[in-house]
Amino acid sequence: MSLAITTASTIKTYLLDLQERIVSALAAIDGQPFSTDAWQRPEGGGGISRIIEDGNVFERGGVGFSHVTGKNLPPSAAANRPEIAGREWEAMGVSLVLHPRNPLAPTVHMNVRFFMATAPGEAPVWWFGGGMDLTPYYGFEDDARHFHQTCFDALAPFGEDLHPRFKKWCDEYFFLKHRQEPRGIGGIFFDDFHALGLDRSSAMMQSVGDSFLAAYLPILQRRKDLPFDETQRDFQAYRRGRYVEFNLVYDRGTLFGLQSGGRTESILMSMPPVVKWRYNWTPLPGTAEAALYEQFLVQRDWLA
Repeated sequence: MSLAITTASTIKTYLLDLQERIVSALAAIDGQPFSTDAWQRPEGGGGISRIIEDGNVFERGGVGFSHVTGKNLPPSAAANRPEIAGREWEAMGVSLVLHPRNPLAPTVHMNVRFFMATAPGEAPVWWFGGGMDLTPYYGFEDDARHFHQTCFDALAPFGEDLHPRFKKWCDEYFFLKHRQEPRGIGGIFFDDFHALGLDRSSAMMQSVGDSFLAAYLPILQRRKDLPFDETQRDFQAYRRGRYVEFNLVYDRGTLFGLQSGGRTESILMSMPPVVKWRYNWTPLPGTAEAALYEQFLVQRDWLA
């Protein structure tokens, strides 16, 4: 058995454990259980979707594991690596999005994933991807600093160049070009990563996955029980529209899942349950809503 195939089996075990650890921690905070929905993909592979809706804390949350295989790569996967077009492939990962009910608690996204393409007589082509980013509706400086510091700490053992590189990548990736605004306050993002070799690249990916709860739970605990009003809920629904726009127009994971014949319900579990759009709306000057645009939806060095 090749080293890459052995590594894939080890990574799958890690990802399943990561999903379970995250779901257990989130269910303990919410007080309601996550449902479990195992599924199979006709073209090969399947996954486990863990979902909570109308919880005490989470209006919707999904923590999904998938391990899918195929014969021919979809365009979104082969675009940057034309030499692997036509190879057999497998992709596995854990992806989550959490939409708290309280508008003072931010939405969060995290995913870690492994991809490998094989062909007879050829060395496997593999890489890792992932990251996490925070999308507040009302900005808090200490939340932003904590989230970015945890991302920094997760990458620090693997090279001092990684955090500035991955933070910049996140700022550029989670950007709505048609709006000319960031989706949130960023975090870290990486894709097609293999620079550290198989073992160290895998360890880096796992460090990112393992750091998620430390990055998000303290923020959630601080904000989930704060009082809020319907005006704030209305603004939350409006800003959630940006989340939908990004996922459907730009997100590579969503495009890969849909183009590869993935399970639609699991791919779109990231969508918020209540969303609003308005025509040509801007917040009133001097409000907390305006402060989100002026102080948080900008590219900043949060650790300076």
